[in-house]
Amino acid sequence: MGEIKSPYIRLRERLNKNDYEDIYALQGICLEMDRVKLKLEIDYKLSRAEGKIDTLSKISEFMYYDGDKLIGYAGICNFGGAVLEVNGMVHPGYRRMGVFKRLFSLVKDEWRRGDATKMLLLSDNNSSSGLEFIKSTGASFDNSEYEMFLRNKLKQNTIAHDVVLRKTTNKDAKEIAVQDYIYSNVEFKEEDICMFEEEEKCGAITYIAEINNKIIGKVRLEICDGVGGIYGFGVLPEYRGNGYGRDILLSSIEKLKEKTSKDIMLQVSVKNKNALNLYKSCGFEETYTMDYYEISK
Repeated sequence: MGEIKSPYIRLRERLNKNDYEDIYALQGICLEMDRVKLKLEIDYKLSRAEGKIDTLSKISEFMYYDGDKLIGYAGICNFGGAVLEVNGMVHPGYRRMGVFKRLFSLVKDEWRRGDATKMLLLSDNNSSSGLEFIKSTGASFDNSEYEMFLRNKLKQNTIAHDVVLRKTTNKDAKEIAVQDYIYSNVEFKEEDICMFEEEEKCGAITYIAEINNKIIGKVRLEICDGVGGIYGFGVLPEYRGNGYGRDILLSSIEKLKEKTSKDIMLQVSVKNKNALNLYKSCGFEETYTMDYYEISK
């Protein structure tokens, strides 16, 4: 491409439709060239931005343009707690020109003035350029996560127990936050607690798993572009080892199929061997590995 002739950077608190279209187009170019996975969460972000006013009190979207052409993007995701996730990309024709270095400096400035104590930088395990940049920041490896898709016929599709998935309401918010802490050690503040009735309007439904009216775990289901996602899946420690996890997973698959999901996917830590074995036994296969690197204040 030569040189960047008309550079400017656009900052947003949240995405609007035009931003989304620019980022989506750039994502397509990068995926075609690099054949790697990008975890940008732009569909998630756009669905939660509709109708909200951008005040720039907390910047989450960083877009680098050359004239009217988006050539670089970095985004911050905050799913609650004291950890931010950062991912991004640069147009193949504008790499090694300092584009992402500039964007990341702005991301760090925003992180430093906020309350989050840690920042996780994400890259596909097969992206040599992404991993090279992350390592140049001094970030240390934290963990890896598999994305898995349901590719095979369920080897065991009978629900063995009377597990019920009950749709959450806002009254269940603290219970879900407590479970998140148990499963992920993610601390929460009152202002971070999710309002599930609002989340449902955006297509994400969280369920509390119960047996005989006792809470045993939870799961969140979401459909985006025909792909059903299983997230935040967990069984409380005192109920593990009884097959309840398999029942929650099978019930989740049933619900997504009822909503005509064309594909079903989930994500799991590479370290979580018990969950990994469960998912494989239910017909899921790994499709890619995402690496997470940590920077702490």
